Amino acid sequence: MSATVLEAAPPSSAATISGRARTIALICLLAASFMELMDATVVNVSLSTIRHDLGASSAQMQWVVAGYPLAFAVCLIIGARLGDRFGRRRVFLAGLIGFGLMSLACGIAANPEQLVAFRILQGVAAAAMVPQVLTSLQVMYRPEERGTAMGAFTAVIGLAAVTGPVVGALLTQWDLGGLQWRPIFLVNVPIAVIAVIAARALVPESRADHPAPITGGSAGLLGASLGAIVLPITLGPDNDWPAWGFVLAAAGVVGLIAFAYAQLRTERRGIEALVPPSLFATPSFSRGIVAFLALSIPTGGFFLIQSIHVQAALGWSVLRTGLAWVPFSLAVPIAAGLAATKLAEIWGRKVLQGGAAIFIAGIGTMIAAEGTAQPAVWFVPAYFLAGLGFGAIIGAAGLLVLKDVPVRSAGAASGVFNTTQALSVAVGAAVFGTLYSAIGNLHDAYALSMAGMAGLVALGGVLAGLMPRIVSTVAPVEQTEDALVVA
Repeated sequence: MSATVLEAAPPSSAATISGRARTIALICLLAASFMELMDATVVNVSLSTIRHDLGASSAQMQWVVAGYPLAFAVCLIIGARLGDRFGRRRVFLAGLIGFGLMSLACGIAANPEQLVAFRILQGVAAAAMVPQVLTSLQVMYRPEERGTAMGAFTAVIGLAAVTGPVVGALLTQWDLGGLQWRPIFLVNVPIAVIAVIAARALVPESRADHPAPITGGSAGLLGASLGAIVLPITLGPDNDWPAWGFVLAAAGVVGLIAFAYAQLRTERRGIEALVPPSLFATPSFSRGIVAFLALSIPTGGFFLIQSIHVQAALGWSVLRTGLAWVPFSLAVPIAAGLAATKLAEIWGRKVLQGGAAIFIAGIGTMIAAEGTAQPAVWFVPAYFLAGLGFGAIIGAAGLLVLKDVPVRSAGAASGVFNTTQALSVAVGAAVFGTLYSAIGNLHDAYALSMAGMAGLVALGGVLAGLMPRIVSTVAPVEQTEDALVVA
């Protein structure tokens, strides 16, 4: 069937698709997000099995872990802008197909070199796929309806964050068909196939009327700068933070400053920039991104240190460690759904502040529980409390940060938001992981690192207080900036 090009309906009119078709399209988008987020952590618990099976070196195993998030973070903004230019459904499908193929390739990799290469390409495919999810939600749902969709999206984020280690542990331990660790990647293939079929049929196509030109110079400078920052952050903890890492990171920061200056000059010439500086003139976005950065950094360390500590200090097995996150997994969708569908529209930034306070209370309870005679018993309410706080934060963050962004800038905003999240999680894991490892006594290391994370969450709550009190609604005229293509 040929495609019909229509102007996107203003928020006050009916959505292009609705009812069951839109719900299935949403499920398809969420499935892709779930796969990507789960794959970021699923490999961690299977590293020893992979290393023994493939005969990999320590350096090769570092790249198995680091290659995926490195490629993902570097390519996110470019992936978002490719969707603006060539069609978000088209780029989403390309990324989804690539992700499925690279998952298959990882699952049948014959040696460490192949696995590293396929993991990097899997990260590139994810960077094409993921930004289209948030952008498509903004196009598919009117502003007053987005709370429900964002609630589902953020609940999936929370579930995927803790599902990866559990799924990885179970699939590796079950040794299905004698495949050992390989099912942790192969499980993505049927999900990707079903999602491709559903997305092709139901996810509406959309693109920006005036997409930013993606030149080799701007894309290369952005990618190289982000890579120079992410690489030492990712590899530094396992290599005693070599001097070259600090030099490379500093060069990356200089590169980002040069990129920002070039984008400002581009916009002043009346040309759409790859990352429009005017995007940051929206107070809820610019202030929200800063608050979101502070709130997100601790999460990278939180998942890592909690999982490491209960095994190293308390002697828990990998499977028990994964299952311990179940209370957290139950709490996250509850809080995220309420925050996105109800609370964010009523209380705005206060939801982020309240979520931060609850998250801090959960971390404090974990510190206290760790020193008791029966830590496993007290960890149950601690995990649940932390999950409520984390869920409230992620449930409200996307909605509050992105809601006032004009639809014409949805791709760029989605790219910046996702890149901020990816970088902050990497920074948190590196910084707090290093802090934990540097302190000889495991119990002191746990208490100090967890307290440091709580302090950063508190800072994020304070910064969230600088966001606008009232979340405005995008004016109808803004919605017409994008073209919607219905197959």
